[in-house]
Amino acid sequence: MDKFYHSVRLDPNLCKGCINCIKRCPTEAIRVRNKKAQINSKFCIDCGECIRVCPHHAKYAIYDKLEEMRKYEYTVALPPPSLYSQFNNLDDVNIVLNALILMGFDDVFEVSAAAELVSEATRTYLAEHKDQLPIISTACPSVVRLIRVRFPNLIPHMLPLNPPIEIAAKLAAVKAMKKTGLPREKIGIFFISPCPSKVTYVKVPLGNETSQVDGVLAIKDVYPQLLSRMNAVGNDYVDIATSGKIGISWGRSGGESSGLLSENYLAADGIENVIRVLEDLEDQKFTNLEFIELNACNGGCVGGILTVENPYVAETKLKRLRRYMPVARAHMNHEAEGVIPWTTGVQYEPVFRLGNTMMESFSRLNQVERLCKKLPGLDCGSCGAPTCKALAEDIVRGNAKETDCVYYLRENLHNLSEEVSILADDLADGDKGGKETLRILKEYIQRISDEMSLLDRQEKEDTQEE
Repeated sequence: MDKFYHSVRLDPNLCKGCINCIKRCPTEAIRVRNKKAQINSKFCIDCGECIRVCPHHAKYAIYDKLEEMRKYEYTVALPPPSLYSQFNNLDDVNIVLNALILMGFDDVFEVSAAAELVSEATRTYLAEHKDQLPIISTACPSVVRLIRVRFPNLIPHMLPLNPPIEIAAKLAAVKAMKKTGLPREKIGIFFISPCPSKVTYVKVPLGNETSQVDGVLAIKDVYPQLLSRMNAVGNDYVDIATSGKIGISWGRSGGESSGLLSENYLAADGIENVIRVLEDLEDQKFTNLEFIELNACNGGCVGGILTVENPYVAETKLKRLRRYMPVARAHMNHEAEGVIPWTTGVQYEPVFRLGNTMMESFSRLNQVERLCKKLPGLDCGSCGAPTCKALAEDIVRGNAKETDCVYYLRENLHNLSEEVSILADDLADGDKGGKETLRILKEYIQRISDEMSLLDRQEKEDTQEE
């Protein structure tokens, strides 16, 4: 199994070589080389930020299509709470759940119900592990991957519990086998995802060797199919909902924390804010915190790139939907207790290390610092790397050259033209017979100088216009 499998992909035919993506990638996983973007699979955490900002739609997410349902004799849908936030004037989740049955699923199992089980298990874990505080949520796969590759010191603070998607899949599979008598391979468990990171999680789960989810559908694909079926549900529908306020709240930022019934928590959303919180946490800037909830998408899961509704409007819809719900409807039992903890640990993956050994890394770090002093420090992205430091690291790794920096190249050309001009003068004084050759050489040097001056003047004009 490829530990660097990714659901975020790049279509080079659509890429125009702009630098929007390299400036927004939180792990600096993207470079522009030969006028095309390239994604470093070791650095990428599948947050989908590049998909969000690419003006040419060159970045895209892969996921399963609805036709995958036909491979199984019995299918179960796992709707997340963020799905409910996509519809206008929805006052009962049962309408969506019954519409999923009309859409072709044989059964549904709410991920929000599994979320309530995780909330209950988290409260117990916090009470029993005071020495490990603060505990970091592991519900967002992109955040878990980010910690794994960039913040190894925080791995012991991660909550070693399966995310709601995995718990829902395990319980749904057991329920389906008991109900139908079918073997597991003939039952399809499909999660309806708001983001591509869940696809990556299913392919390469962290905390488990394998996932019980058989397919991941996109909310934006399921949404139009559900709209027509929801109208057909009518008023006489079956009550099959199994979650309350706590589970539904998981769809937005702060929802998971609110289920802990504690005020000593921090909730942050948006991958840049997440990184800032993790850096401060690593520097021990927080005190008296019990729990830290982090979501890579703005607004939480409602802000995933596979959704259709504005995340802030979706958050408002979730708040309205949960008004008349009970606090919780799913509670821990013996069957649930066995599927909640991780079965494997999460290991540090040193992908950002500059060398194979500690000494080599320190040596290369010194090289990076020397290069950074030579580079202009503008972080313009013209070289194809997001920052001057990133370019310096690429040079040290052997993936780039100093001349990739336009400003460094310009300065070198100016210096070169001056040196060659002086050399040409010296040769002319010592060798009268080579005057014609030297004249041509000087003309060539003058052309280089004129072109560089024109480049300088154009840059100044562009700066004044801005």
